Amino acid sequence: MKAYELLFFVDPALDEETRLATMKRIDTVITEQGGKVDNVEEWGKKKLAYTIDKLEEGNYTLIDFQLDSQAVAELDRVLHITDAVVRYMITCRSDREETVENA
Repeated sequence: MKAYELLFFVDPALDEETRLATMKRIDTVITEQGGKVDNVEEWGKKKLAYTIDKLEEGNYTLIDFQLDSQAVAELDRVLHITDAVVRYMITCRSDREETVENA
C-alpha cells in the first residue's frame, strides 16, 4: 500500500452533523478498500485565496492514509459525488515509506 494524503474543504456553514457524516463516509471508503487512516487533522476555517461557489471561507481537513493505488479511484469517485465536499486533492506521499502486507 502507498501513503497518500487527502486535503478537502466543506462549506463552513454546514452543521457539525453533516461534516462528521462526510468524514465518516471518507473513512468508511478507505477502510472498505483495505486501507488504513493514519492521521486526521482538523484545520478549521481558513480564508480561500479566491471565491469558490460564492464561498470565501472553507472548513479544511487533512487525512493521511494508506491505500492500494487501484482503490484511490473509488475514493476519488466518492469525493466527486459527495455534495458536502467543495474541493479536494489527493496526493501520494513520497516522504513516507510504503508498507508491505505479508500474505
